[in-house]
Amino acid sequence: MKKSILSIAILALLFTSCNNSKKETQNTEQNNTEEVETISHDNHESHETHDAHSAISNNWMEEIQLDNGNKWVANEETNIGVEKMKDILKTQQTTTLEGYHQLAKELTEAKNYVIKECTMKGPSHDNLHVWLLPLMEKIDALSEVDNLEEASKIKNSIQENVEAYNRYFK
Repeated sequence: MKKSILSIAILALLFTSCNNSKKETQNTEQNNTEEVETISHDNHESHETHDAHSAISNNWMEEIQLDNGNKWVANEETNIGVEKMKDILKTQQTTTLEGYHQLAKELTEAKNYVIKECTMKGPSHDNLHVWLLPLMEKIDALSEVDNLEEASKIKNSIQENVEAYNRYFK
């Protein structure tokens, strides 16, 4: 439940400017967390069902757009963060649940770097969110997964998500 609250708070932050000041970000996180805590348990159950489906879905590819047929220009730090995710996916051993959870932890760090260092604005920024938000849900789901079969499916979906980045951004 805490990870779901944190995920929703982070998602809300992403829809604001990625480069907010530290004070504004802290205030927003506190407000968003308070709002999320008011969600009823019935709604939480429906979010869990949606999150499980989101963890392996790549429906975001239907929403993302190119820049008049060209790749969007991303800031260097975003590209560095995505390359870090690719390296993590190649090197982290995932034969146990602990390995998958460690993978989620390392991917979270790289994802947080992308969010923190984002300076993109306008349509390129909006399309980055189309790519990033489902990835965040998948990473969160991987950190909470409790069986190897589901963990493998989520990891494969994360890999597809991360590898698709270069189709849309340069």
